[in-house]
Amino acid sequence: MAKALGIGGVFFKCRDAAKLAGWYAKWLDFPVDPRFPGAAFLPTSVPPGGCTVWGAFSADTDYFSPSPKEFMINVMVDDLDGALARVREGGARILEEIQSLDNGRFGWFIDPEGNKVELWEPKPEG
Repeated sequence: MAKALGIGGVFFKCRDAAKLAGWYAKWLDFPVDPRFPGAAFLPTSVPPGGCTVWGAFSADTDYFSPSPKEFMINVMVDDLDGALARVREGGARILEEIQSLDNGRFGWFIDPEGNKVELWEPKPEG
């Protein structure tokens, strides 16, 4: 039987794809692929305890606020505090307080295109 094996990518429209890709490459070290304005993360870069989540939210959720977009991107990071400091330096607006949950620590920011981004530092296994 055919079945899903994982998320193959996150694709969205923006005003200046190359500029936004460059911003993420500079401030979060995204491995931007020169063949297209995006990045490819190989499974070997996922830390123990990390995963990709597919999350369908109710149409009236406010979890993506203050962004008016109908999506939010979650990015795994190895150092949440350091990543938030870097994107702040790059002009991102930091949102909310850092949250610590059973599966790790979370922080949020608004990128230069107005997208809300959730940063996740997975809790180490063990």
